[in-house]
Amino acid sequence: MKTISKIKENIIPVKVGVIGIGNMGWHHARVLSLLKDAELIGVADLDEERGKLAMEQFNCNWFGNYKDLLHQVEAVCIAVPTLFHHEVGLECLKAGKHVLIEKPIAANKEEASSLINASNNAKKLLQVGHIERFNPAFRELTKVVANEEVVVLEARRHSPHPERANDVSVVLDLMIHDIDLVIELANSKVIRLAAVGGCSGDGPMDYVNATLGFQNGVVASLTASKMSHKKIRSLSAHCKESLIETDFLNHNIHIHRKAHEWYSADHGELLYRNDGFIEEVSTTSIEPLYAELEHFLQCVRGEEKPAVDGLQASRALHLADLIEKAVSTSSEDILLSKGI
Repeated sequence: MKTISKIKENIIPVKVGVIGIGNMGWHHARVLSLLKDAELIGVADLDEERGKLAMEQFNCNWFGNYKDLLHQVEAVCIAVPTLFHHEVGLECLKAGKHVLIEKPIAANKEEASSLINASNNAKKLLQVGHIERFNPAFRELTKVVANEEVVVLEARRHSPHPERANDVSVVLDLMIHDIDLVIELANSKVIRLAAVGGCSGDGPMDYVNATLGFQNGVVASLTASKMSHKKIRSLSAHCKESLIETDFLNHNIHIHRKAHEWYSADHGELLYRNDGFIEEVSTTSIEPLYAELEHFLQCVRGEEKPAVDGLQASRALHLADLIEKAVSTSSEDILLSKGI
C-alpha cells in the first residue's frame, strides 16, 4: 500500500498512544509508527506478550494499564472492545487528551451522549473511526453522486464468520459502516425503517437486512452478514440517469449509463447493438487507515474538522440500535416522526 506523501515540513510530531492492540489496534500502531507527523509513544494492552511484541516491532513503550500512558501523550486511538468504549473514552477525555475511538462510538446512545458532553467540557477532539469514509472509492463516489439524482442506495457487507468482534451484533460490527455512508450520500433525515434478520447459532445476530426511507425520497437497502463464504464490501447508487457500482475491497467504481441507441445491420440482419456504456473511475491506492490517521493528526493540530465527529457517529449508532430492535421484536415499519 502507498503511504500518504503529503507530509509537511517543520511540523512537531503529535505524541500519540494506542489503547487496545487487538486486530484493529495493531494496525493503528503500525501506521502511526510510520507517519512522520506522529510520534508513537506507546501502546496499552493487558496482554503482556502482545505488548512486548509491539514494543519490538514499533519501537515504542508498552503499558499494562492505559492510565499510565495518558500523561505522556497528547492524543490516543482507542481500539478496545465496544463495551469498553465509554469507560476508556471518558477517562481519556477527562485527562485532557484528543481521542480517536473506533466505531461504533459506544454501546448505546446514552454512552455516546456522555462522551460527546465530556469532549465539549474538555474542549478536546472526539473523532470516530468510520474508516470507509477514507476509502478512496467512497471519496470518489461522493464526487460522482454530487452530479446525479440518487433514487436507491444498495449496500452489501458480507464476511465469513470472524473470530473478532463477537461481542456485538453484525449491525454494530459491519452494517454501521454502511449506515454512516448512506446517511452521508442521501444527505437527508431518516423517517422510517424496517429490518429482518437473525442468528445462525449462539450469540448476537449475524445476518440482517434493513431498509431506510429518507425524507427526500431516497431509499437505502443494507445487508450485513457474518455467514458468507465470500468477503463483499459494495455500495451501489441507482440514479435516474445512471447506475454507480462501488467495490470498497478493490477500490474501484463503475458507472453504467444508457447510450443513444446505435446498431449496425447487413442485409437486414442486426450485427452490432449498443444500448449503454460503462465508465471506470480511477482511484488512488492509499490505505484508508493511513488517510484516516493523517486526518486525525491534522484535526489535533486544528487544521481540519473531523470527518465523523461524535454527533454524526451517534446518529449512526441510534439507527443501528433501532434496526436491532426491529429485528428482535419483528416490528413492522418504524415511523420516525421527527426523523433521525
